Amino acid sequence: MKMLSDRSVNTKFNIIAALLLAALFLSLAYSNYRREQALILTTAVDNARSIAHQIIETRDYLSQSVTNEPEHNYNLIPQVAATQIAKRLTSGSRYYVRQVSLRYRNPGNRPDSFETAQLATFRDAQAREVWQVAGEKGKKALRYLLPMKADQSCLACHGTYDTAPRFVRERFPRGHYSYGYQVGEVIGAVSVSVPMEGLYHEVGANLAYDLLYDGAVLLAFILISGWLIRRTILTPVKSVAESIAEVARTGNFSERLTERGNDEIGELIESFNELMAELDRKTLQRKESEDRYRNFIEIAQSPIVTFVGDGKIVISNQKAEKLFGLSKQELLGQCIFEFMEDGEALRAAVAGYFSSGSSDLIGATVRQTVRDVCGTPFEVDMVISVSQADQNPIFSAILRPLK
Repeated sequence: MKMLSDRSVNTKFNIIAALLLAALFLSLAYSNYRREQALILTTAVDNARSIAHQIIETRDYLSQSVTNEPEHNYNLIPQVAATQIAKRLTSGSRYYVRQVSLRYRNPGNRPDSFETAQLATFRDAQAREVWQVAGEKGKKALRYLLPMKADQSCLACHGTYDTAPRFVRERFPRGHYSYGYQVGEVIGAVSVSVPMEGLYHEVGANLAYDLLYDGAVLLAFILISGWLIRRTILTPVKSVAESIAEVARTGNFSERLTERGNDEIGELIESFNELMAELDRKTLQRKESEDRYRNFIEIAQSPIVTFVGDGKIVISNQKAEKLFGLSKQELLGQCIFEFMEDGEALRAAVAGYFSSGSSDLIGATVRQTVRDVCGTPFEVDMVISVSQADQNPIFSAILRPLK
């Protein structure tokens, strides 16, 4: 935050607004990116599930409808026919479908390592679908498996060796692991694979487009809103701040700002102008009062100096200037306590007046030894009086030199 402390309000606003909006923009872009990824994955899983169920339903239908035809046409074997139908359904799409089993007959149905690991978990009748995004040939792919269970029609070919059709016995000898199915047993799964790299690439391309388009919109918003806020808020406030600094530097209360609107900024400018008018009026009144007071003390027969609480002289007459051996300009700002031999007593009396509202030295005639600019001492009778100026007490010392 130290970096911002030395910046102007305008710069601070631009930096903070840009950072906040950029953070909001990036968080929304990332949220959209994750949402699109989740949507693509959900859609892919739904489609894979639909395809897998279609294959199982097709296989079940063929198992119940086809009787002796597979002996003459291998392609009418329910599992083979279902696989070929699935391939035609997914031809030209991203989906790759096949039936896999740990007790396969067709080498094309041999499971890979991922499928083998999942099939090992399909041991009980409560097995359910599984899916996950995994690596496949170095690329990400959705792997979906839906368990297949044996029904009564499956036992015609996969029951015992003796009850299997002749063409099956000729291909697969007694003891082959593809025999011995039980009704309700999980015998394999429909495996659907969907390459995700292309889909994720599309999401990434959409993200890049969103970043570019939304970034341009964000930049335009920051520039336009920054210009409007700078014009309607920051610039008027800066004008007030500059005017206050100018007044503090010059003491000129005639400064005025152009009034505008009835909003908070307009009220601030109006209040500033009223304050300057009041200070200008009071400054004029004080100057007139000081002039009258100066004229009054100039005709006095004794040296008179007026000082404030810290002892600094603010007004003096010619006789006081002659007494101390200094001109008016040289005497103004000097500390009266330093001209007195017992200046600390007067300092304590002034401090006591501020703390308690009274002092024994105030209003009493006391004898003091004072020194002029050359250090020459002389005695005077001194009377201290108090008056109010702008709610602050000022002290006047009347000095009567003793002859």
